Amino acid sequence: MQMDFDSIIEQTIRFVKETLAEAEAGHDWFHIERVYKTALNINAQENGDLFTVALAALLHDIADSKFNNGDEEIGPQMAGKFLSGLNISAEVIVHVQQIIRNLSYKSSLSGVTFHSKELDVVQDADRLDAIGAIGIARAFTYGGYKNRTMYDPSIPSVANQSKEAYKNSSAPTINHFYEKLLLLKDLMKTSAGKTLAQERHDFMLRYLDQFYAEWEGK
Repeated sequence: MQMDFDSIIEQTIRFVKETLAEAEAGHDWFHIERVYKTALNINAQENGDLFTVALAALLHDIADSKFNNGDEEIGPQMAGKFLSGLNISAEVIVHVQQIIRNLSYKSSLSGVTFHSKELDVVQDADRLDAIGAIGIARAFTYGGYKNRTMYDPSIPSVANQSKEAYKNSSAPTINHFYEKLLLLKDLMKTSAGKTLAQERHDFMLRYLDQFYAEWEGK
């Protein structure tokens, strides 16, 4: 079984690296690798199914809807097609697809009906990569990719957005802190996720204080 596990993980890593070779820098292989490592660390405490957690973490952004005309099924479909070519049970494949389908922040805005320990682990790992120092870097990287303004004091952030409003937003990057990033700490599901999130959340608050001070020329 160990040989099968190692072989499947190696093949999955190779597939993800090839597929995301030209991906936007905040959603590239290095993002996947960080989420994968974090998910394994969290799962060591949560005792979810390691195989499912590993595969879901590696495949969670194989085709992010943001870069595929908003198609939220292309990711689960690509993952399912790839996994079907390996010696993996249908049960595991469906579970991985469900995790991918329900992982994102915008998915939670419309109400998630699927729940599992493995989803909690991978979701916390993915959300941790959206906050803290790396989360800040990713936010501005994506903002630059979309040619968004860094900050505009005349454009207020919007609280309690609907899924459609969130998806269609073109607000300045600083607004994204208040519309998503600063909300993630309280959405963590696992004990390890909550602990890591607090430190990264506090760092973002310090960063914003510094940002506003510099904006005013102080």
